Amino acid sequence: MEQDSLSAAAVVILTTADPAEKVRLSRTIAARWRSGELRAIGNTVPPTRPQRPDHPLLMAPRDVPKRKINQGSKGRIALLHALAHIELNAIDLAWDIIARFTGDDLPKAFYDGWVQVGDEEAKHFDLLAGRLSELGASYGDLPAHDGLWRAAEETAHDLLARLAIVPMVLEARGLDVTPAMIAKLDAVGDRDSAAILQIIFDEEVGHVACGKQWFDFLCARQERSPQETWRDLVRRHFHGALKPPFNEPARSAAGLPADFYSAL
Repeated sequence: MEQDSLSAAAVVILTTADPAEKVRLSRTIAARWRSGELRAIGNTVPPTRPQRPDHPLLMAPRDVPKRKINQGSKGRIALLHALAHIELNAIDLAWDIIARFTGDDLPKAFYDGWVQVGDEEAKHFDLLAGRLSELGASYGDLPAHDGLWRAAEETAHDLLARLAIVPMVLEARGLDVTPAMIAKLDAVGDRDSAAILQIIFDEEVGHVACGKQWFDFLCARQERSPQETWRDLVRRHFHGALKPPFNEPARSAAGLPADFYSAL
């Protein structure tokens, strides 16, 4: 497929199964967009689901074996593998939002923001894959759950819903849980892994902020209350509960004050 527009390039990424190639394409296309070499948005239709490698074996979330960080290198490998799987899905979620909603009359800044998110998610996966290699493992060695793309399918019809669920619920949850993982890795002496998670955490604040920025933009355009609209969309499209404790400082830095989500 020719990469003559941003949406066409995004679809190339989505239809690439090999994780290393997906990372390479993400970073290359992001650089082309930033340099101005790639200018057109286009309207290439994305696939319903992205291509995936033969491994890892995908299972229902309840069937994925649980391991703890303090269970030696196997526990740390399991954690990093699970996070790498999340980041691989996050790469595709970023490029899917670019390709899927080209008909929504969005400014260039919208695409600038999500290209940066896609680029950073690719960097995150690459960091985690490299650390797995240092520990004698590879992405694909362990099973992973297949629930992460459900949010994309659930919100494929509505950009507001996509923003409400993916960055403002799922990625915001990452802000809540990552500091504890960093502390546990530090406690067992794995400072290299902890440093990678710190990079991811710092940049994920910006990803949640990007989602909130464009959610507010669309609500203003439609003359809707952001808070009431978000709560309604979460009740309709998020299958689960918002679980405290919340990382209120990180959420606030991303534009999500406590009174925005506490009622849910």
